[in-house]
Amino acid sequence: MTTEKETGSSVDITVVQINNDTNDASTEGKNYKISYWKLYNHATKQDWILMIFGLICAVIAGIIVPLITVVFGQLIDYFYKFQTKQISKDEFLNKANYFTTFFVYFAIVTFITSYFYMACWIATGERITRRIREQYLRAVLRQDIAYFDKLGAGEVTTRITNDTNLIQDGISEKVSMAFTFLVQFLASFTIAFIINWKMTLVIFVEFPLIMLNGGIFNRLIVNYKLKVLDYYSKSSIIAEESISTIRTTVAFSQQKNVSKLYDSKLEDAKSSGVKSNTFNSLSMGTNDFILNSMYALAFWFGATQIINGETTTGKVVSVFFAVLIGSFSIAQIMPDVMAINSAKGAGAKIYETIERIPPINIESEEGDKLDNVKGRIQLKNLSFFYPSRPETKTLKNISLDIEPGTTVALVGSSGSGKSTIVSLVLRFYDPIEGEILFDDHAIKGLNLKWLRRQMSFVGQEPVLFNTTIAKNVAHGLIGSIYENIDENKKHEMIVQACTMANAHDFIMELTDKYETNVGEGGFLLSGGQKQRIAIARAIIKDPKVLLLDEATSALDTKSESVVQDALDKASKDRTTIVIAHRLSTIRNATKIVVMNNGEIIEVGNHDELIQNPEGAYSKLVSAQKIHEEESKSKDFEEEDSIIIEKDCTLTRVITNRSSKSGIDEYNDTEKGYNTEYNRYSTWELIRKINKINGSQRYLLFIGIAASLICGTAFPVFSIIYAKVINSFTKPKDELRKDSTFWSLMFLAIGFVIMTCSFIEGLCLGLAGENLVLRIRSTLFSSILRQDISFFDKEDNNVGGLISVLTSNVTDIGGLATALGSISRILATIIVGIIVALIIGWKLTLVILTTVPILMVAGYFKFKMMAGFKSRTLKIYEKSAQIACEGTSNIRTVASLTREEDLLKIYSNMLDGPMKEGLHNAIFGSLIYGSASSINFLGNALAFWYGTHLFANGEYDLYKFYAVFTAVLYGAMSSGRIFSFAPNITKAKISAESIVKLIENIPEIDSWSQSGKNIDDIKGHIKFSNVYFRYPTRQNVPVLNGLNLNIEPGQFAALVGPSGCGKSTTIGLIERFYDVMSGTIQLDGVCISTLNVNNLRKNISVVSQEPSLYDMTIKENILFGCNTDQKPTQEDIERVCKEANIHDFIINLQDGYDTPVGNKGTQLSGGQKQRIAIARALIRNPKILLLDEATSALDSESEKVVQAALDQAAKGRTTLAIAHRLSTIQHADIIFVIKDGKVAEEGTHQELLTKKGIYYNMVQDQYLGKMN
Repeated sequence: MTTEKETGSSVDITVVQINNDTNDASTEGKNYKISYWKLYNHATKQDWILMIFGLICAVIAGIIVPLITVVFGQLIDYFYKFQTKQISKDEFLNKANYFTTFFVYFAIVTFITSYFYMACWIATGERITRRIREQYLRAVLRQDIAYFDKLGAGEVTTRITNDTNLIQDGISEKVSMAFTFLVQFLASFTIAFIINWKMTLVIFVEFPLIMLNGGIFNRLIVNYKLKVLDYYSKSSIIAEESISTIRTTVAFSQQKNVSKLYDSKLEDAKSSGVKSNTFNSLSMGTNDFILNSMYALAFWFGATQIINGETTTGKVVSVFFAVLIGSFSIAQIMPDVMAINSAKGAGAKIYETIERIPPINIESEEGDKLDNVKGRIQLKNLSFFYPSRPETKTLKNISLDIEPGTTVALVGSSGSGKSTIVSLVLRFYDPIEGEILFDDHAIKGLNLKWLRRQMSFVGQEPVLFNTTIAKNVAHGLIGSIYENIDENKKHEMIVQACTMANAHDFIMELTDKYETNVGEGGFLLSGGQKQRIAIARAIIKDPKVLLLDEATSALDTKSESVVQDALDKASKDRTTIVIAHRLSTIRNATKIVVMNNGEIIEVGNHDELIQNPEGAYSKLVSAQKIHEEESKSKDFEEEDSIIIEKDCTLTRVITNRSSKSGIDEYNDTEKGYNTEYNRYSTWELIRKINKINGSQRYLLFIGIAASLICGTAFPVFSIIYAKVINSFTKPKDELRKDSTFWSLMFLAIGFVIMTCSFIEGLCLGLAGENLVLRIRSTLFSSILRQDISFFDKEDNNVGGLISVLTSNVTDIGGLATALGSISRILATIIVGIIVALIIGWKLTLVILTTVPILMVAGYFKFKMMAGFKSRTLKIYEKSAQIACEGTSNIRTVASLTREEDLLKIYSNMLDGPMKEGLHNAIFGSLIYGSASSINFLGNALAFWYGTHLFANGEYDLYKFYAVFTAVLYGAMSSGRIFSFAPNITKAKISAESIVKLIENIPEIDSWSQSGKNIDDIKGHIKFSNVYFRYPTRQNVPVLNGLNLNIEPGQFAALVGPSGCGKSTTIGLIERFYDVMSGTIQLDGVCISTLNVNNLRKNISVVSQEPSLYDMTIKENILFGCNTDQKPTQEDIERVCKEANIHDFIINLQDGYDTPVGNKGTQLSGGQKQRIAIARALIRNPKILLLDEATSALDSESEKVVQAALDQAAKGRTTLAIAHRLSTIQHADIIFVIKDGKVAEEGTHQELLTKKGIYYNMVQDQYLGKMN
């Protein structure tokens, strides 16, 4: 793995390689392969009936075209007889009319069979792919948690959108079309063999070369395509991680560096894509040459047989034309075979997951379900290490007995193993040694889903889902006896639970109350509000076991007091395991377990443990004491210490979004950047996309030029073909001479086509890869460029944006190759018409009367596909978000056993596209069948009129067949051009959404070079009468005339209840948003006039829920650097020592090069927060913003880190948000915020003297004497 530039060099995050290469679930089975037929594992009996019926129709449709050769052979003989006066004109015309009627019959049969094989396979493709999508998501959600330690949600999104689209492409109508062409090929050679077996056998000798060519190259092509998919999934992980933590990415101005990191994966994908396209081009070119050499051999051998009197001219023409149709079928089948191969490659990754049975399987029906649950939990000789970090033992032979109905508290330093115990009790993992008993039964022997449903869990970083408050709370009822009760009764339970959690009052103040949408991950609520909703969700079902991991850490003091009382009541008569750093919350616990370094070092209740002043618990208690001056508050004269507890908040106000039940909660398509699809014309889109391609456009032009030459070769071929047929009527000496000449001409054309095919495939393949890379790169940069309000919109969720980056861009990239095929076809049609007009304009004009009908059919096909894609695109993006949200929050999903609920919502969302797909199958196939049959009607008209021209002496045999063959090639090709309608439609719809996003210039533009730069920032921050409302909720005021004045170098603190607007001030200083009125000034300059990057360059922020990236510890710390910094290893270690994390790091096997896992999952909450503090400090900022920076730390670590932060605050302006008042008691100025404005301000002692709001907050945090 490449790391940042060596110590002392300029920091360059762009060369950091995310550790997916070695720590990625996607690489678990890199050699996993499947047979193509496995893609049909999810086909039902009805599907098989439809597919078999479709194949029968495809067989009939495939046989029809080769039957033309029989008609041609018969007609040639009658042409020859009429030309040699063996039959009269009337006899000739009668025979011609007779044979012409066959084309009418062929047209009728073709219409029926083409319609049914197309309709059947489109319908079954939709149905099977839907099941694959559902089964893939089901398989992902059933995996054990260790699997997700290595899997990014971005990869899941890519698989469920892009890869399943590739599967659908390879199991739908392209299969039936490929089968039709295969049957055409087989039928052509069967007919040829019957007519003239010797000639056919000689020609068939070359087919092993075609098979060998395809076998060798296809293997290489598929292998490289698999590598492309793998690199794209890794790029999606980077995209998902950076978009889901966009505030951190933006705060540290790392958009460009993250974009470069993303681009590095795209370059890897491009490299493999180029190799795949090179081999594909070689395969195509070689195949074209072999086919043309086959024509040469056919003509030469046929002529030899005629000369030797072994056969007739008609039979040779029939065989030759059969070979022509057969080889043309092979050429036509290649794009479909490529789609089938791509489907197989994509399916390997999908089925690897589907068939993976995890060691801890939530879907398993095995295991006991106890009748009378008491709630006793026993840990016996438990040892454990995380699978992704086997060198570090997290638990070391611990034993603990938790009696039913008791409350056991786990305390200790960050990373001591407390949360690990909860994870093991929930059976997220299995211990490596020892066992866990639940009511005297080993939990391994209990049914997993049943076990988890006996418990409720509230985590330190609570996760809510992108739906209403009511539905989020109701998720706690899943699997309980109350899950399906009457909605009115359920609502009463929801209200009761929210009241107990002290959430009801703030909910009722919202416009939509309980029907208010909380946003993705609940990020539109403050931290305290989220935690109260999570608590309500946990207690609503009255669980047997309650697991609380810092359950009240994000609450303000008043809420904490109320909620803690509710939790104490909820804990009665049930087993409760509490993890806490705030010791006031566990003082009344039945048993307190003190842990250190994976071991239990003390056990007892509060009174017992406090008796030992040298004990670990007593030291923790002492660390949480805060002393006051007696003269400042006589109310506190009797107490010499107040214990201040932890609280933290993220004051984001929810958006005003309606949310409905079932599918509707995810199905609002009225908002977002890509809901309008008629803004750009097709040519405008082409121009804009072409502009993105930049200097690489020449590849596209060269490739299309080569395609046009290839297409032109076919009309030239028709002239040679007509000359060949005409030669058959000449004397033997002339025929012998012509056979040699025209055979060499076939080889010459073959060489030209081979060369041009290779150039076409190579250039267009490269153009496509470059286009995908440039669009993805530009689009990703444009996404990161957007201001934060863009990400607040419901439609701009992580899953939807990843879907646009993957499947939408792929749609456009595939258009490069499609343009080559379309160019070939257009050249064949246009040049063929020109050649035909020159040779025989009368017959040409008559045949061309069918072209407008074909064009109209194609237009309606295109319009139908456009409507279908535009209606389904947004729903697929929404469904991708469900998968992304579920997998990124898998621990919450697993603890709630919400897997089936998510699958139900996802399945309901697929109903819409499914119905649209079936509608398309029924009506779109009518157009396809019509277009296919019109070709035969055109042939009938051509034969009828052409024979009359021949009979009247206006045309000779050469003219007739030259015109007929030239236009026939065009007609056969025109039918193929409509098959590209879906590709063009998807590309157009995708291009519209992509261009719209790329051209969206945010109001707060991080790319902009405009704005003032302050060379020497002092750090004077001033809010003057600031009013603010979030853009997505204009009717809810957040700041109401806020006035703050923070002098340079001051340590200022903001305190107040959750949701009062504290964190909003940090967002406004970072200029995530602009104020509605009033001003925010930095050193006397309004920040809206400053350059955004220059502003953020001088600021560091540490939030309550720190975001780490799937890099090493060292790389995460360097993420905080400005690009002009040159940190040394000593600098890194210094800030880590200040953050009290250095000792922990150096004890890891890989030290600073240890990967932290996806979103830092391999670290505890406290460890993550300390690394985030180190990341902030290494920036050496002029302004330090601390939003509950020490909230996840144990008391001892907090004391050390707080001292470091106090030291770091010297010489810079610091603004801290805190509920734990001990962390800000020494602040130069404290602002008490209430209802969006300052209610009180002053120093700690001044505010105590006022005996106002702050005084009451301090009083609420009083724990009492502990000794």
